[in-house]
Amino acid sequence: MKKGLMGILLAFITVFLIMPGVCFCQEMSNRELMQELKALKEKIRILEEKLVNQEKMSTEEISKEAPTGLEGKGLPERVRRIEEKMEQKQEGVLAKWADKITLSGVIEAEAYYEDYDYDDPAENDEDSSDITLATVELGVDVDIIKHVKGHVLFLWEEDDTEPVDVDEGFITLDGEDVVPLYLNVGKLYVPFGNFESHFISDPLTLELGETRESALTVGCVSEWMDVSVSAFNGDIDEIGEDNHIESYVAGVSFSVPRELISNFGIAGGVSYISNIADSDGLEGETPGEIKDYVGGFNAFVSISFMDKFFLECEYLGALDEFEAGELSFDGGKKFQPETWNFELAYAATDRLEVAVKYEGGDDLGDFLPEDQYGAAVTYGLFENTSLSLEYLHGEFENDDERDLLTTQLAVEF
Repeated sequence: MKKGLMGILLAFITVFLIMPGVCFCQEMSNRELMQELKALKEKIRILEEKLVNQEKMSTEEISKEAPTGLEGKGLPERVRRIEEKMEQKQEGVLAKWADKITLSGVIEAEAYYEDYDYDDPAENDEDSSDITLATVELGVDVDIIKHVKGHVLFLWEEDDTEPVDVDEGFITLDGEDVVPLYLNVGKLYVPFGNFESHFISDPLTLELGETRESALTVGCVSEWMDVSVSAFNGDIDEIGEDNHIESYVAGVSFSVPRELISNFGIAGGVSYISNIADSDGLEGETPGEIKDYVGGFNAFVSISFMDKFFLECEYLGALDEFEAGELSFDGGKKFQPETWNFELAYAATDRLEVAVKYEGGDDLGDFLPEDQYGAAVTYGLFENTSLSLEYLHGEFENDDERDLLTTQLAVEF
């Protein structure tokens, strides 16, 4: 009996000692769990605050882009209005560049008939006719910033510049309202000659003297006068000399302001080129090298009265002789080629103009006519659209004769 009581007592003591430890362990686990739950709740709270802040920022950005009066509008409506505003901004940028860029161009389609009579009876006379797309020009002028401009002119001439030639491409720096100076650099026609004409065909002065080069031109311009100097490295060199930038053009032109002389327009000028063999017409008629450079001179006067009567007078020629054999058409003689052109035009109406001309030259061989005269009629079919008819009769130094009839439909824009 005593042993049984002792066993029960020991068991009770053991349970009494163990139970507090078990309860203590269970109590510690619950505290840790509560702490973890509190920490997790805190993290969720922080994340929710960040999310709310991000939503507020997005709403503010949308409000900035969206036009006023969108409060309470749905998201699709806000997006639509924002897209409209962005499109307006893009259109504004395009419009800004459109104001800076100017496009211009010419399209000329021609039909001609040519009858060539040789003075030598051993040669058979020739006649020919054709329809051609004579000229396509596209000019791009860009007003980049104040004092800086760019110009590019693309040219296509059937059988001459195929597929397409960059006829001009240069940069202009000008003083505008600061100083009356300008600089052009690039591929350009140097200011030698004027070549104003009321005919379809180019005047003989242009055929002899027009010069396109990669050049630098510096000038001073005013209401009355334009003075310029150009420098370039021409394609025709002196025999045995190195290839350098040594060709130049110097010129001065003037125009009388219309307000000073009522109903009259008067312009004129003179220019000098150090080597006329560099002209587009003559450089193909030389062997590439000559003994000495031959200078060239040009003078012109252009007069108009009441914008109805027009007089064009121009002279262009070499100032010295080329050595025998240096020009393909000189016949083994020393030649000093020169040309002149006189035109009189009358604008009978706003649409109809008639013109007559006499032009000629000396020491031109069979390269250009020694005497040429003709007439032209131009009628404006529509705005910037004209139809012209021209007849020219030319006589060459070797007594060959040529009759040329040309009609042209031209559009300018």
